[in-house]
Amino acid sequence: MNEPHDFTLIAQNKAFVVINKSPGVDVHRDGQEAGITEKVSEALGGMKLYLVHRLDKVTSGLMILAKDAATCAELAELFRERKVNKYYLAVSARKPAKKQGWIIGDMARSRRGSWKLTSSKQNPAVTQFFSCSLKPGYRAFLLKPRTGKTHQLRVALKSIGAPICGDALYDDAVLASTEKQTYLHAYQLHFKWQGELHHYSAWPHKGEHFTTDDFSRLRDVWSEPDGLTWPKTKGLV
Repeated sequence: MNEPHDFTLIAQNKAFVVINKSPGVDVHRDGQEAGITEKVSEALGGMKLYLVHRLDKVTSGLMILAKDAATCAELAELFRERKVNKYYLAVSARKPAKKQGWIIGDMARSRRGSWKLTSSKQNPAVTQFFSCSLKPGYRAFLLKPRTGKTHQLRVALKSIGAPICGDALYDDAVLASTEKQTYLHAYQLHFKWQGELHHYSAWPHKGEHFTTDDFSRLRDVWSEPDGLTWPKTKGLV
């Protein structure tokens, strides 16, 4: 298959396709520009594909596209029931208020299509994370969202004073404009479906901060996030 620059094929079986979406590619059609489902379908010879879950346009990384409606419904239900372990990588040029732990709070609409984290916890967004220094002024994050709210990880890092590099919606507009992409990447997906364990991984390969030697050294440290001792908190997931 001649893969376009918009994605890389990671895996496929008789039921679904796994891709690594490039940053800046929209999931849905935007005017004359085809969405990612159409682009993958065309690259696979016109195969009918169904969108199982979504990534923000600015976010790169793993996505699953089903080959039939029944598979799409089954896999989408796993995401809704939080039976899919999702791990993300991010880079910030700001010092976080804490280096690891939990970020918990309700999300409320803010301005310009953005969201903000509140102190209430009626239906909270829940995120666990680790971080590691890359170079002076820059920090890498390994993120485990325990819920699936809109813009959850972007808002979570903003709330601890470490907005994601290149995120014009949540970072300082002037600083964000100096970056060529937003440094948030869907790194791994783990789930059990029809009695079989599925484990997919895609290390980011685009972007200055994702391709430095300092960031690459984290590949061994964070290669098996399920096996890490994640920060715990009482009374939550």
